[in-house]
Amino acid sequence: MENETIIPTDVCVNENGKIAFAPDVIATIANLAASEVPGITGLGGGFADSISGILGKKNFTKGVRVEVGNEETAVDISVNVKYGEKIQEVCSCVQVEVKKAIETMTGLRVVEVNVYVQSVTFEDPADKGEKKKPEKKAEPEPRVK
Repeated sequence: MENETIIPTDVCVNENGKIAFAPDVIATIANLAASEVPGITGLGGGFADSISGILGKKNFTKGVRVEVGNEETAVDISVNVKYGEKIQEVCSCVQVEVKKAIETMTGLRVVEVNVYVQSVTFEDPADKGEKKKPEKKAEPEPRVK
């Protein structure tokens, strides 16, 4: 991925110059906005994203694919939804939040946000705080001389 070409996209050209966004910027905004939606446990990704995760590389474009034009963009995002949530409502919320974040931060018009549910995840009992409490050790009785 080091040889990946970044294609800047002109958003605004004025007397001071031009403003351009790389597609990874839009993908990062979408990832962070979707991650904050209640019911989303993570974003999905392909094989390459899994390998970079194993290697410890934080990838904020994981699970997001964008197409950027001069004044508009389209986003495809893969998500993992928490078991028990209403999937349609969670995905609708993802669409709204991603669109709002991109339009607010970049000024681009978002024409579509396609949400793909990659998996349903189950809560780990350790996450609920149901860890076993350490047993209290009996204190030795004081010796009387």
